[in-house]
Amino acid sequence: MKAKVYTLKGESKTDFTLPKEYKKVSAVSLLTQVVRVYEDRTHFGLSRVKTRSEVNISKKKIYKQKGTGGARHGAKSAHIFVGGGVVHGPTGMKRNLYLPIKMKKKALTIALSDKFENKKAIIVEGLAKIEKTSQASRAIIALRKISEVKSKVLVVIANENAKIFRFFKNIKNVETIKFADLNAFLVLKKSLVLIDSKVFKI
Repeated sequence: MKAKVYTLKGESKTDFTLPKEYKKVSAVSLLTQVVRVYEDRTHFGLSRVKTRSEVNISKKKIYKQKGTGGARHGAKSAHIFVGGGVVHGPTGMKRNLYLPIKMKKKALTIALSDKFENKKAIIVEGLAKIEKTSQASRAIIALRKISEVKSKVLVVIANENAKIFRFFKNIKNVETIKFADLNAFLVLKKSLVLIDSKVFKI
């Protein structure tokens, strides 16, 4: 699979052949699982209900066991009565979901491959030369025009170029991350992914 390489001004350069693990693969179930796990981490999971031992209601047996002609009942705190406790509800303890490392890596390569295939991921040369937010903003505008994308952009920076983070942080709808911290969920969320050419040692 090949990817487009552009300069900060949006000028096209020669195509780059991606590593062999980047290929067109259909893995909807894996990407669905990734989204489920990462979205779950955005919820605090603090919701909680009261059990029958906690509700503010009488615990006295409501009528005698036999001779009424009705069903046998204990206290009004039982879950079948209005105002009673809740059975099997959330307890305020969050269950953490995890993905094995191999699945994370595979999902990331598949998500990036899909973006490259649809021309929504491009490699950018010269990001390390940026010294001002204005330069970063102009580069984003130029690269958005090429991809015809106006919404959310993810800038993936090589680990050695982490110093340029601050030049992108005040640009609207632009998120920046080191390649070492990148995951498939972030790639799927963004409309355009700009990848530092140093990631692939170009």
